[in-house]
Amino acid sequence: MLAKKTSKNQLTLPKGIVSSFPGADYFDVSVEGGRIILAPVTITPARAGLAGLREKMEKLGLTEHNVTEAVAWARKKKR
Repeated sequence: MLAKKTSKNQLTLPKGIVSSFPGADYFDVSVEGGRIILAPVTITPARAGLAGLREKMEKLGLTEHNVTEAVAWARKKKR
């Protein structure tokens, strides 16, 4: 199937492709080996709270150590 890029750099995905991902409104976009890869993403509402955040971190395999490293990285002085 073909998808044409518009003058505003937008793509319209063919209905046959989109119907394979019911309920997916957002896609993660990456480039691998000269190809554009789209992967459906589920957005978790902010109201999911701390319990939802902890569950997501556990699914991703993130630990307290990862969080500490991320905070230290974010607080580094920019050059």
